[in-house]
Amino acid sequence: MSELETLCDIVIFGGHGDLAFRKLMPALCYLYSDGYLNVNSRVITVSREKMSQEDHLALVKSKLLEFLPEGHFNEEKFERFQKQLHLSVVDFTDLTSYQNLQTLLSEYPDRERVNYLSTSPNFFGSICRALDHWELNTPESRVVLEKPIGRDLKSSRVINEEVLKYFQESQIYRIDHYLGKDTVQNIMALRFSNRFFMPLWDSNNIDHIQITVAESVGVEGRWGYYDEYGALRDMIQNHLMQLLCLVAMEPPCSLEADSVRDEKVKVLRSLRSMSYADIEQKTVRAQYDKGSSDGEPAPGYLEGEGVENSTTETYAAIRVDIDNWRWNGVPFYIRSGKRMRQRNSEIIIHYKTVPHSIFANKGACISENKLIISLQPKESIRLQLMNKIPGLSKEMRLQPVELELNSPLNSERKPEAYERLLLDVIRSNPTLFMRLDEVEAAWQWADKIIEGWSQNITPMKSYNAGSDGPSAAIQLIARDGRSWHDE
Repeated sequence: MSELETLCDIVIFGGHGDLAFRKLMPALCYLYSDGYLNVNSRVITVSREKMSQEDHLALVKSKLLEFLPEGHFNEEKFERFQKQLHLSVVDFTDLTSYQNLQTLLSEYPDRERVNYLSTSPNFFGSICRALDHWELNTPESRVVLEKPIGRDLKSSRVINEEVLKYFQESQIYRIDHYLGKDTVQNIMALRFSNRFFMPLWDSNNIDHIQITVAESVGVEGRWGYYDEYGALRDMIQNHLMQLLCLVAMEPPCSLEADSVRDEKVKVLRSLRSMSYADIEQKTVRAQYDKGSSDGEPAPGYLEGEGVENSTTETYAAIRVDIDNWRWNGVPFYIRSGKRMRQRNSEIIIHYKTVPHSIFANKGACISENKLIISLQPKESIRLQLMNKIPGLSKEMRLQPVELELNSPLNSERKPEAYERLLLDVIRSNPTLFMRLDEVEAAWQWADKIIEGWSQNITPMKSYNAGSDGPSAAIQLIARDGRSWHDE
């Protein structure tokens, strides 16, 4: 299959960084092993760290052994894969040092190139400027931008405008790894290919929707980075907003990239802007305090070495309203936090109850129809329905049962998100990547909340490490007569 895939050079700036070793190199190794990476393509690591080619290969091998699941490293396949691996030593801020990269790439001047900027956004502009200076930005080149792209709309525009000086919008791939998950992509398949769901996906039938991204880990050694962003900027403005768009958008006219992204932008532009009164009532922010995680003591966010007083949230919960015909009156409750009780990412579609119950529950309606879309730790889709409890009871009693909607795997494993996204960049398919107007529309909505929080409209709460979050988040949803879905 590999000979049919696009022949290109994949240039990873910051290729000796944590993301490159944890996600990018394993994804490329899988793509090569499964025949999705052209055998003549090159993977070029660009790093400021000086080392020999032999030491580079040894380092990549050691990291693959560390980060690939046990039993997935294949010595024979790596012997072939390493022939595609190259190293170029470059100081990102020194224009002259890019000559090393220019020399390497000039061996195949007409080859398509994927430039993956796995660096701080502070380097995006200087790297793109250097690629242009050395005439390495060809019409067939693509550039991949990792988040975070700015801390607000203003800083995001500065970064994007700098990149757009040298690359056209059609060449820019702003990555969100959540969109590479099979189950996330399956949201569109469920919505737009099943007659069963299509007429039930609106305010007439859905009571509310919950989107949760919870992490059991804390910030650990990333405190310096995380404290500049927090849960709202780091997770909600991008990851959760993208999930919300896929759930809420109208049917696109096709799966062509701009058709899908046009509908997502419409959702973002329909988000109800929040007044200070809304921010006070509909948002919660909190920091984790000391507690326990996996049975071990866990320090609080402010207890790290060298940590000073901070007003950065590690948890955020927000009620989001969408002002359009489909979703009028349907609240979206979104939340994300560090050092939670369990690692869990899911979307819950809560359907309205039946108008009246005729069953043996004293007139109360116990209908609990839910569509549960789990993204991690295990990807799955479950439909919860009501069913009779078997037996000879005098009265008919009901219980919730679940139908599994998961497709059987056609291979030994499910591809990781970065495999799908890297392959889409290689294939020049931008459908799962964020367009500039998407990024700006999401920031315009988030900036209102950021401004309110900066003025302490919503006081900072706390929660114990290893818990389900602050009590204020329970109160947020309880005000509307609802509760969080916590298993």
